[in-house]
Amino acid sequence: MADPTLFRRTTDDLDRLLEVLPPVVQESLLAIDGHEQLLEVVLDLGRVPEARYPGRAIDLGSRAISRGDLAAVLDQLGPFGGDNRAGIERTLHRISAIRNRSGDVVGLTCRVGRAVFGTVAMVRDLLDSGESLLLMGRPGVGKTTALREIARVLADELAKRVVVIDTSNEIAGDGDIPHPAIGRARRMQVTRPELQHQVMIEAVENHMPEVIVIDEIGTELEAQAARTIAERGVMLVATAHGNALANLIKNPTLSDLVGGIQSVTLGDEEARRRRSQKTVLERAAEPTFPLAVEMHSRNRWLIHRDVAGTVDLMLRGQSARPQIRELGSDGQVHWQESAPSPARGAAAPHRPKAAALAPVPLPDPHQPVFHRRSAAVSPNHAELADPDSELELDPELDPQSVAQVQDPLRLLPIGISRHLLEQLQRSRRWTLQLVDGPEQADVVLSVRQQLGRDPEGRREAQRLGLPILVIKSDTLAQVQRGVERLLERHRRGPVHASVGEVEGPRSRLGYGSAAHDDALAALEECRLAVEQVVLPHGRPVELLPRSETVRQMQAELVGRYRLRSAVFGRGLEQRLRVFPA
Repeated sequence: MADPTLFRRTTDDLDRLLEVLPPVVQESLLAIDGHEQLLEVVLDLGRVPEARYPGRAIDLGSRAISRGDLAAVLDQLGPFGGDNRAGIERTLHRISAIRNRSGDVVGLTCRVGRAVFGTVAMVRDLLDSGESLLLMGRPGVGKTTALREIARVLADELAKRVVVIDTSNEIAGDGDIPHPAIGRARRMQVTRPELQHQVMIEAVENHMPEVIVIDEIGTELEAQAARTIAERGVMLVATAHGNALANLIKNPTLSDLVGGIQSVTLGDEEARRRRSQKTVLERAAEPTFPLAVEMHSRNRWLIHRDVAGTVDLMLRGQSARPQIRELGSDGQVHWQESAPSPARGAAAPHRPKAAALAPVPLPDPHQPVFHRRSAAVSPNHAELADPDSELELDPELDPQSVAQVQDPLRLLPIGISRHLLEQLQRSRRWTLQLVDGPEQADVVLSVRQQLGRDPEGRREAQRLGLPILVIKSDTLAQVQRGVERLLERHRRGPVHASVGEVEGPRSRLGYGSAAHDDALAALEECRLAVEQVVLPHGRPVELLPRSETVRQMQAELVGRYRLRSAVFGRGLEQRLRVFPA
């Protein structure tokens, strides 16, 4: 719970930054309201200076920047490092230079640095655990700001010996005296970015820290140094390149942070038991960071409390269950129930004990997706489809005409990067509006493996009659084709669809269909529950809600282990409970 007196208290020393800017730029900036939203000031030779705010840029005056203007700014700054960055002493502002081929400065980016107090409430309980914590998120979402406050809380409130590895002076500011925002934490500066891994090891060997704070682990050497530090019992708090945990798994340079990935060849019997190919990907080691946070905005974070388990699920093609935490306007941290996508998902901390024992959260066979050819029409339900074949646009579809939709299509993405959608929207000139919930949406676009983790959200989409288009993966081509198809349907007029029932196993579910895949996933959930909980520990396990057909399949599997089961719940919440012998 956040202290209301600290909630979002911000200090930015903006007057110190204004002092180094040319007088005409200062005057123009002072005439603009909303300084608390200012991101950076851009000074380029021969161009009018710009003030940049979230989503917009404002010209500062009408006179272009001259070489004399740039020289006057440089005279007031300290020397630039090898990364072409300088700062203003004892502030968090960062000045980055653009040079020509002769090495002369022809442009400056003056980025506003702010110390924000109060956001650490989002992860305050994680700091008490003493386990290493990794922060991820797109640029500008507040990773460094959060890292700065975490260092202060660990040093001042938890009385830890904290050392900050400050490569570009972004965490503790420029100059030899660190900014007060890091509290009693000590700061080690790095002379050149490529030496960051050496300074990380030096900090452990020479200064006996209990916690090391690092901004931007981006190379294999730095990842190896982080593992070495963690194995010595030192807590790490760091940020890494990548928007989400899935990005790190796919990144061969940084995958060691989450345990590393290796290819394993299974025996015939084990492959049959897993119902998988003989060659599979598995986690190679324990993660360097047992805890991870995906920062989707300054007030909305996804928490992975068991990185090892999450990575194992992802490698099996199953969906993770992160926990969403939101910092409300009242300064309170709100935890949400588990949901299927980074925009909506969270693991419920107060699930019933039997349900919490279920080893994996898997998709529901009653999942609605688009029919490629739909005959029946109903205004009250979502549309079913076979998503296994690649989406194909109609032959006569003109991509440019897709953008000419009069009213914007309100799209709810699930499991798809909003940043990717925003990039496509700008480049393709789509008339598209991204929304956060089904109540505001006209249609849902989801990756197949992501949609089944939230039966409540799915049922809400069905209740509202939202069409749901499921694509195979979140690749650029698949997302573009899916959105263009939705926009074309929207341009032709409102589309409603019918709901079909999942009738039975294999032939009735259909080979290659999403329902068939989800039924296999349900059987895998049942198998893991029996083999990992019921048999070794003698405890009952309650599985996730399933359709009647899939529950029968699970009951048959339980019978093969000579165990008994029973159905609990009503309606769509009916689920199987497995009992020990």
